[in-house]
Amino acid sequence: MSFELISVLHEVEPLYEAAFSIDELANACGVPTLWVREHVQAGVLQAHASSGQEAELWRFDSPALLRARRLVQLEHWFEADPQLAALTADLMEELAQLRVRLAALGFAAH
Repeated sequence: MSFELISVLHEVEPLYEAAFSIDELANACGVPTLWVREHVQAGVLQAHASSGQEAELWRFDSPALLRARRLVQLEHWFEADPQLAALTADLMEELAQLRVRLAALGFAAH
């Protein structure tokens, strides 16, 4: 994997439906479902669920999928713990949002 993958992830049009199960999200990220559970419980990954739902009923939207993939990459590349990877992912997501806002105002963002 390369740093270019992170840039590509920012250019994807997100689908906001909670369409992925925990198994599908884990499979798409190449991690065990335990990894997903731990990251949801740690608060670094958001699942759509009613109060008290079992993990098997959790649903994830495409922004959660992109974030999970980003967390996997950061944890792997930099041997970062989940909280540090989440902070880095937050900053990357905020940077992408700022670039979109600058582009909407007519400024080139690189």
